[in-house]
Amino acid sequence: MYRLEGVSLSYDGTPALREATLEALRAEFVAVIGPNGAGKSTLLAVMAGLRPQYRGRCLYRQREVRAWPRRALAREVSYVPQYVRIEFPFTVEQVVLMGRTPHAGGLFESPADWEAVEQAMRKTDTIKLRRRDFRSLSGGEKQLVILASALAQQPRVLLLDEPTTFLDLRHQLAIYELLKELSQQGLLVVAATHDLNLAPAFADRLIALHSGRVCADASPEQVLTPGTIGAVFGVQARTEPGPRGRPWIIYGD
Repeated sequence: MYRLEGVSLSYDGTPALREATLEALRAEFVAVIGPNGAGKSTLLAVMAGLRPQYRGRCLYRQREVRAWPRRALAREVSYVPQYVRIEFPFTVEQVVLMGRTPHAGGLFESPADWEAVEQAMRKTDTIKLRRRDFRSLSGGEKQLVILASALAQQPRVLLLDEPTTFLDLRHQLAIYELLKELSQQGLLVVAATHDLNLAPAFADRLIALHSGRVCADASPEQVLTPGTIGAVFGVQARTEPGPRGRPWIIYGD
């Protein structure tokens, strides 16, 4: 589905990605980890077609991302940013319905549009908020609604930047379980995260970035080693068997 070869991108002369090379050839749940400024958000933005000024090759379904028509790519790839600000008085249902924009074929929504919206709100536990003004929601509730809008898009790929930042523990678990379920149902899910314990408990694969470079790309067990954690994050840590048999990080000596 994706193949990146030597992708580099700089902002005002400062490198954000350096020769990033990776593949995502099938439906799976990939977690992208790394410290602040490692290039996680930039990597997702390139994959989403939002940073066409990159150097190298970023292919989605064997076609350069920047060569895809925007509307066609939006039917395939859904991107959930870390922060979304909406100043107008839209209801939750209206915000979720915006996810159907790439599929719009007329002036009015179709039964398929409303069915997709209903399913997306049920999956994200936001259906009880459908009549609420989006601006009145908590940060966590807004995050769930934006995820619902992305799911209403019915994409083949779901790219998420810190999807559980504002969520309480119950909803963090629910979101990671949902992302795992979606990957098992045929979606490629790629999520940037700072959570080195909860996300790897669900992800099939970890990609570790440091200073814009891919430092590790393998299973959680292979990536979350004391050596890699020290090299990428600059902290001492060890791992013990954790949930689902995945490594659980214990910091310090």
